[in-house]
Amino acid sequence: MKRIGLLSDTHGYMDNAILNYLSECDEIWHAGDIGNLEVVDQLAALKPLRAVYGNIDGDKIRQEYPLHQRFLCEEVDVWMTHIGGYPGRYERYVTPEIYHNPPKLFISGHSHILKVVNDQKLGLLHINPGAAGVQGFHQVRTLIRFSIDGSRIFDLEVVEMGRRGSFTE
Repeated sequence: MKRIGLLSDTHGYMDNAILNYLSECDEIWHAGDIGNLEVVDQLAALKPLRAVYGNIDGDKIRQEYPLHQRFLCEEVDVWMTHIGGYPGRYERYVTPEIYHNPPKLFISGHSHILKVVNDQKLGLLHINPGAAGVQGFHQVRTLIRFSIDGSRIFDLEVVEMGRRGSFTE
């Protein structure tokens, strides 16, 4: 069994609240718009890290992390990318693969809007963890924790870390 901490859109921001919530996890997954290498260094020092780059990430992050990651966690086929869309409205570069070979768990960021949606047509769970950083139009900073055991995804928990303008240490 693995406990996963999922976040996105830090835009170079990290605080102790984020690190405290993620310390209880076995792995950390970052769905892009990391912002700088200091963020990934802090996360990777805490727990094993998987990440993808987002549209605001520069060359250094793009050299370290891919646009897409597709991997198995336990028995769950996971696809993580920054700009992926939502069930019924997937991004055009995602659409052919997701319809031909859907994962069980599809993760994206970018919108700063927290969403957890079952795509019944494709038989997958879509998660967007919202935004953990302080830049953007979102009002509340969020991340998600969940567990994977075998082929089960469960114990999904939305973590609200305060309003975007509040800095928690």
